[in-house]
Amino acid sequence: MRQHALPFLLLAATSASAQSVTNIAVSPPQAEQVIKGLYDPASYAASNVIDDHGTILCDLRTLVDADSLRAHIEALSSFHTRHAFSDTLSPDTGIGAARRWVYDRFQQISAEHEQRLIPGHVTFDYTGDPCGADGYGWRNVIGVLPGANPADTGIIIIEAHLDSRCADPCDATCIAHGADDNGSGSALVIELARVLCRYTFDHTIVFMLTTGEEQGLVGAVAMAEWCQQNSIPIKAVQNNDIVGGIWCGETSSEPGCPVEGQADSTQVRLFSNGSINRTFRGFARSIKLWYQEKLQAQVPVPMAITIMGMEDRENRGGDHIPFRERLYRNVRFTSANEHGNANTLDSTYTDHQHTSGDVIGVDTDDDLVVDSFFVDFNYLQRNTVINGMAAAILAMGPEPPDFAVLDEPTGLRVLVQPRPDHVAWRVGVRTSSVNLDFDHLYRTTDTSYVLPGQVAGDAHWISVASIDADGITSPFSHEVMKGSDMSTPPAPEDDLPYGLACAPIIVPERPLAPKSLIKLTCSPDPFDHATDLIAELPDGRCVEDAHLIIRDAMGAEVRRMRVTLQPGRNTVHYVHTGSTGLFTAVLMGGGKALGLVRMMVVR
Repeated sequence: MRQHALPFLLLAATSASAQSVTNIAVSPPQAEQVIKGLYDPASYAASNVIDDHGTILCDLRTLVDADSLRAHIEALSSFHTRHAFSDTLSPDTGIGAARRWVYDRFQQISAEHEQRLIPGHVTFDYTGDPCGADGYGWRNVIGVLPGANPADTGIIIIEAHLDSRCADPCDATCIAHGADDNGSGSALVIELARVLCRYTFDHTIVFMLTTGEEQGLVGAVAMAEWCQQNSIPIKAVQNNDIVGGIWCGETSSEPGCPVEGQADSTQVRLFSNGSINRTFRGFARSIKLWYQEKLQAQVPVPMAITIMGMEDRENRGGDHIPFRERLYRNVRFTSANEHGNANTLDSTYTDHQHTSGDVIGVDTDDDLVVDSFFVDFNYLQRNTVINGMAAAILAMGPEPPDFAVLDEPTGLRVLVQPRPDHVAWRVGVRTSSVNLDFDHLYRTTDTSYVLPGQVAGDAHWISVASIDADGITSPFSHEVMKGSDMSTPPAPEDDLPYGLACAPIIVPERPLAPKSLIKLTCSPDPFDHATDLIAELPDGRCVEDAHLIIRDAMGAEVRRMRVTLQPGRNTVHYVHTGSTGLFTAVLMGGGKALGLVRMMVVR
């Protein structure tokens, strides 16, 4: 299977922060007020309240319907293209017709459920577009399901991008059905709006289909920016992008599927940022745990949920990233297999992604009926159920607690600050930064809890979730490394902090040579996607404001990470998202090189 290194930066791999998203507004006013928590929940109360999470999870298994998902994708594919710059006036083709169809579908769903779903839009202007489409009208389509308890703040966003594209990201006229990318994610969002509207949740759920994802995550930037500007608390964002295909293409973005033509219909990948001081990857671990404990044994075809060690695929990106940039809890769902790495500039590229070949399937016997499918609707149904489960638990359950970890001579003690709705807690422990899942998981009702069998001084990454009286487990918190008290997350400007807090600050008056001050190593080496960079400082020496700079074999900088180093052994987890080969990690402090190590990335 070919794995092509991309010779260009995909537009969707970065957010639109280099451009300008302005004049953001949510309409109608009713939707805006609900998202802001300024509404009377009695106005949206169901006549038959169903708010038991066990009942809801049980219902999801059968109410989410594969045939309904297929109908959604067929409708979306019928518009020929959903390119962000395509026709907005035609009733039959283009992004305008697709948006109106989604809005009408939300209206129909609302009519079927006592007008409880509020259809609306997020409108905005976007300038500095690389395709030269400044001033073009932009809008996301939203459906807002008001929560029953506005005082319990924090909305849940279930999103997917509606737009599609061909090889040229600026070509708005080519046929781009976008059945899997991203008709599958769009169908999932619409289907969950249809199913979840019959239930009552404490928190408001926003179903959102964005535009301009292929032009730089523009629609997601607009919503994330509006929420930040209006101080909207977001409990979590679930982004769904390419979640219906099961076939491995000749190419796929790393970490990709191994063999062309291989099918995988029982695994879904969760991508998230791995900063230990944030809740992103803890959310991914939570979804996996919820599924294993609540649904896996109750469904006819159990799914494997794989926690990925990257925020997204190599040189790629999605609509969860603008929310991560603003520190909102988020995750991306993506199929186990992808049909292509989207490198359509390669003259030998034959896969479906970002081409006119991204269709539901083909007619192999010329009877005018599709009989060989690229999108597997039963697989998509299972991914939709997992999404619905996560949203339901989030919308009814508690938040994680504040906590600290003490590294005592006899072991590790977790100190939890209880809240009124907490009756117990779960403690997740990883014993290596390379491990993506928990190595140990404990349950306790004690606010001061000594971890069984965990030796003080050994490496540990510890996070905590709460359990409420209904038995719902919250998402897991940020992680504390080795028992250092990191229960207070760092300031927003330290978006991706690594290492440990340092106090008191002790630095040598005269800079020392790299080898005499800091020993820098990495393990494992070679590695495929992640390694630990280990800096060992002499006793009494500490560097508060240092940077680890990763350079390729030509000396070009590929990554820069701010670190704080305490006396003794410090571990920085590095996730590599670029090409393979020889790289150098240089530790800089006070304008001086304090240490370096060479490392090999292999696939």
